[in-house]
Amino acid sequence: MNQPTLVLVHGALTDASVWRRVSRRLQEAGHPVIAPSLPMRDFGADVAYLKQFLRTLTGPLVVAAHSYAGCVISAPDALTPEVRSLVFVTAFQPEAGETAAALNGKFPGSGLVPDNLVVRAYPGGSEVYLREDKFGEVYAGDADERDRKVLAAAQKPFDPRTLEGSFAGDASWHALPSWAVVSTKDNSIPTAAQRWMAERAGSKLVEVASSHAVPLVHPDVVAETVVEAAS
Repeated sequence: MNQPTLVLVHGALTDASVWRRVSRRLQEAGHPVIAPSLPMRDFGADVAYLKQFLRTLTGPLVVAAHSYAGCVISAPDALTPEVRSLVFVTAFQPEAGETAAALNGKFPGSGLVPDNLVVRAYPGGSEVYLREDKFGEVYAGDADERDRKVLAAAQKPFDPRTLEGSFAGDASWHALPSWAVVSTKDNSIPTAAQRWMAERAGSKLVEVASSHAVPLVHPDVVAETVVEAAS
């Protein structure tokens, strides 16, 4: 059987570089890795973008998603038949009709509240950032100071429309085996929400005492989980 390509999809507020330490570990172990960049202007457009991107790849695929990207890979229209398994890394796992915004408010504890956000206009809409002085507390509390500052300065913002998007039809995790890395010190997506979604999806659960930035802070745990999904 061909070795699967490991596709790592970033979420809101960080770009594909959030996977850099995971990517290095996977590549050093001999796995082919690719990390696309989502536009994050509209949920439906992100779904279409990912599917078109996956169509450019050959052979079996394992798709891992961080944060908001879990919504995208849960949409059945985002994936191709070559996808064999899914990994949700501190990520949303919605069912049909559910939105990221609603799921994030289902349990208390998220620091992604209006007082902690900055909204800026761009041609065609508005985009959301975390306040730089709140980035560490909300997103990357256990990262070192240099990483926190770099992440806060280089945020990839999202249009609020992305968090209100949903899909029809059964979520992809009904048909594919899935793993879920749950952060127990997450101040972005509440830990209770992550556990609830993972248990509902029947995902194999891996818990780690980390912030939302778990791909950067605990890359070994994430890489090992992706490899297990690829096996």
